[in-house]
Amino acid sequence: MGAVGPVRLSVVLDRGSTTALVYGASADSRVGATLVLAHGAGAPQQSTFMVEFARGLSARGVNVVTFNFLYTEQKRRVPDRTAVLDACYRAVVATVREHPALGRNRIFIGGKSMGGRIATHLAADAGKDHALRIPDPGSRIPLTGVILLGYPLHPPGKPEQLRASHLPNIRVPMLFVQGERDTFGTPAELRPILDGLKAEATLHVVARGDHSLAPSRRKDDIAAAYGEVQKVIVDWVRRVQEVQ
Repeated sequence: MGAVGPVRLSVVLDRGSTTALVYGASADSRVGATLVLAHGAGAPQQSTFMVEFARGLSARGVNVVTFNFLYTEQKRRVPDRTAVLDACYRAVVATVREHPALGRNRIFIGGKSMGGRIATHLAADAGKDHALRIPDPGSRIPLTGVILLGYPLHPPGKPEQLRASHLPNIRVPMLFVQGERDTFGTPAELRPILDGLKAEATLHVVARGDHSLAPSRRKDDIAAAYGEVQKVIVDWVRRVQEVQ
């Protein structure tokens, strides 16, 4: 049986609501994990990149939940402040945790570019007890790992403006998937930062990949690269779960 979905899930926020899409894991290869995957700044959860990764990972056994940040859901172009993005992400995780099927799994968070950066802020806040704070007072959710697709280490052309000061506060395993020619931060720029972290940080480099992990404009090349990355992610998820 193939992957199931997507199924719509409503997420209530302080300033309205947003939509999440649940891609159920293939019954033939379930690994007991749920990944909440956030989109980048310029494209919603319905973008080709997000849909292909959600479908590819769910077909390989991982339940995937994508969602729109509130500004995207409201069809605004400019992202909200970090605190608002953070609150939206936490509300989605809280909704996933309450889901009768998804909430029983190990919880991973992550995202594409900006979505991944917000995920790292949540993980850094979780601290040494590996538990995410959610909107319910006093409630915390165990976090297993973080998956980052094209981490935006710095704005293009501005390598001095690093977005890495919070990374040392993360204590759960992290997987960074970075294109070899990513203008938001190359693997060579990431390596010395990751080497200095206390938590396990795995770096997978996509040969010739850009910020969207695409090695070229050819559909076949992109499909092959994405398929390889999805396999790497699922293998990493399995390994992390086995050692925890």
